[in-house]
Amino acid sequence: MKKLNLAAIGTLEQYQPQRPLTRRAMIEHKRNRRLALGPHVSLHFEDYMTMKYQVQEMMYVEQLSEAAAIQEEIDVYNPLIPDGNNLKCTLMIEFPDANQRRQALRQLIALERQVFLQVAGFEPVGAIANEDLTRSTPDKTAAVHFLRFEFTPAMIDAACQGAHWIAFSDHPRYRHRLDPIPEVIAQSIVRDFRRHSQIAAAPLAARNATTPLTET
Repeated sequence: MKKLNLAAIGTLEQYQPQRPLTRRAMIEHKRNRRLALGPHVSLHFEDYMTMKYQVQEMMYVEQLSEAAAIQEEIDVYNPLIPDGNNLKCTLMIEFPDANQRRQALRQLIALERQVFLQVAGFEPVGAIANEDLTRSTPDKTAAVHFLRFEFTPAMIDAACQGAHWIAFSDHPRYRHRLDPIPEVIAQSIVRDFRRHSQIAAAPLAARNATTPLTET
C-alpha cells in the first residue's frame, strides 16, 4: 500500500496556505473513521490521508523546514498506514474529568489487548498493541494506544462483499459491544484492504478487455 514520502508532504511554505482547507476536509474524513466503543473509548482508524495530515501538522507546529526533520516524522507515522491486509487505529480512553481519568486508567490495565474486531461469520480478531513502545505500566494503562488488526484473505473478501462488522471490548471493567458497527464506518475502513481495490478494478478491467480502444 502507498506510504508517505517527502514529495507527498511538501514543504512548510506549501502547506501553510492550504492548511485551513485541509483541516476542514480532514474533519469530515475522520468523522467516518471514528468508532465509539462505549462511552469512554474510541477507535480512530488511520490511513494514508490521516497520517499525511498528522505529519503536515507536526511540520506546521514545530516549524520544520529541513528535509531530514520532516523525514523523521514520516518514519514515525508511516507504520500506522494499513498494509492492505490489516487495519490500524489509535485507541483513546477519554474522560473529561482528570480525577476520573486517573482512576479509570488504573482500572483498565491491558484494555488495549482486549479489544476485538470481527467480520460477521468469522472468528474475532484481537488487537496487536503498541508495537513501537510500551505505553502501560503494571499500575496503569495509557490514555492512547496504537493497535493493529490482521485479517485472513477470507475475512477480507467477505468484508469487501458487504459482510457486517462487530467491535467489542472484553475487559472485565469495560465490556461493550457494537453489533453492527455503523455502515458509513464499515464502508470507510474496508477501503483500507488491498482486496477492495482489486474488486473495484475488476469490472473496469472487464470492460477494457471487451471494449476496443480508439485513438482520438
